[in-house]
Amino acid sequence: MSSLIRKVISTAKAPGAIGPYSQAVLVDRTIYVSGLLGINPSSGQLVPGGVAEEAKQVLICMGEILKAAGCEYSNVVKTTVLLADINDFGTVNKVYKQYFKSSFPARAAYQVAALPKGGQVEIEAVAVQGPLTTT
Repeated sequence: MSSLIRKVISTAKAPGAIGPYSQAVLVDRTIYVSGLLGINPSSGQLVPGGVAEEAKQVLICMGEILKAAGCEYSNVVKTTVLLADINDFGTVNKVYKQYFKSSFPARAAYQVAALPKGGQVEIEAVAVQGPLTTT
């Protein structure tokens, strides 16, 4: 059996890991993007302005990681959204729809007890490299 190649994906345009993990890992054609908080990559701090601004920052940074892997938002097939308050679900959806416009990825969303750095939203993703055809 031939081995698959595992490649770490990293970009300075997204926040560095705040623990022992990678921004993203590519195995074969599948990219696993680690959970992202609404952190400004320059300052290392959460962006001000509440959950909508944090969600926007998360998705901007996710876009940069996807780009570093040769992908875009349309390559994302699954996301997981973690919320500090499930009442922010609608607000995050409004931001989310600005980045995922059609052929929406599968998704789960959960309220969690707490997020690192006091964040209000964290999103992780799975994407597939290369052209995708939706039927």
